[in-house]
Amino acid sequence: MLNHRRAFALSLLGLACWANLTPVAYAQLATVAVQTSGTGTGERASYDGVVEAVRQTSLSAQVPGAIVALSVRAGDTVRAGQDIARIDASAAVQNASASSAQVEAAKASLNVATKELERQKQLFQKQYISQSALDRAQAQAQAAQAQVNALQAQTNAAQTQTRYFAIKAPYSGVVSEVLVALGDMAMPGRPLVTLYDPSALRITAAVPQSALADAGAVSKIQFEIPDLPGAQSPQAGISAQVLPLVDAATHTAQVRVGLPASLKSAAPGMFARVWLAANTIAGATGLGERFYIPANTVVRRAEMTGVYVVDDKGRALLRQVRLGPQQGERIEVLSGVQKTDKLAADPQAAAKAK
Repeated sequence: MLNHRRAFALSLLGLACWANLTPVAYAQLATVAVQTSGTGTGERASYDGVVEAVRQTSLSAQVPGAIVALSVRAGDTVRAGQDIARIDASAAVQNASASSAQVEAAKASLNVATKELERQKQLFQKQYISQSALDRAQAQAQAAQAQVNALQAQTNAAQTQTRYFAIKAPYSGVVSEVLVALGDMAMPGRPLVTLYDPSALRITAAVPQSALADAGAVSKIQFEIPDLPGAQSPQAGISAQVLPLVDAATHTAQVRVGLPASLKSAAPGMFARVWLAANTIAGATGLGERFYIPANTVVRRAEMTGVYVVDDKGRALLRQVRLGPQQGERIEVLSGVQKTDKLAADPQAAAKAK
């Protein structure tokens, strides 16, 4: 019995020691405050986007045939009207030649019918033939003329079709992709080469509808391409456009920012950011201030995103939050924290202390 009492006393002593040590462990946690911002003009928010070509074309064949010449590769610069590919046009050339020969034969028949009509007119004036004989001669001449016109139209169509076998660049640009190889069979509508104009590029980003107040002002919209020299810091674009359509699923609208032609190394598909002034966003949402926290205080576990909030007793409690766009080393918190909260600077240490 004495041993049981002694063991129970030792257990109580251990619990008391743990209770005394735990607050000390929490008190040692480094904390950071929630940053706030009002509607000042110095605050901005960024939205991820992508570089697009204003003019991008997929060149396709209009006629079937084997590709007998391919003069470009991906990355080549071409000028307007330059040959890009050629399709075997042997059959089309022969058809055009045959049509031309038929036209010549029809013209010969027309010449005979015209002379015959002149003779019939002379005979009619001398009353050697009847009116019906003259009418038949006129009808034959008109039929011969119609035959010539029809064959001439067919010849023009055949000659026009021969030009479809040469694929030419519609404008000066850069070949971004070659989808066929020499000897492949080209079919009508099948893309052969993709071409874009590097002098006309833009950035397209999806922006929440709540952040679109006054977004059409170029002075309030800037762009940034982190991996492109000369565009690694926010700068104004040459134009800005908000498409008048909001996605029903995401409640976002597309914002397009035109890029200056001086960005020679920009290419479609590059990652970019669109920056909007914070007063634009706050004015749209009606919020007086916005909350920011260091990005390294965020904890992500499976589908849960949260932060460790340290209370007045020094205890770190994991709280779920909803995050907004990230700006450098800090990230906006849309819900889940208050400006008076203290966050654990080291989430791993907070988890171990807990």
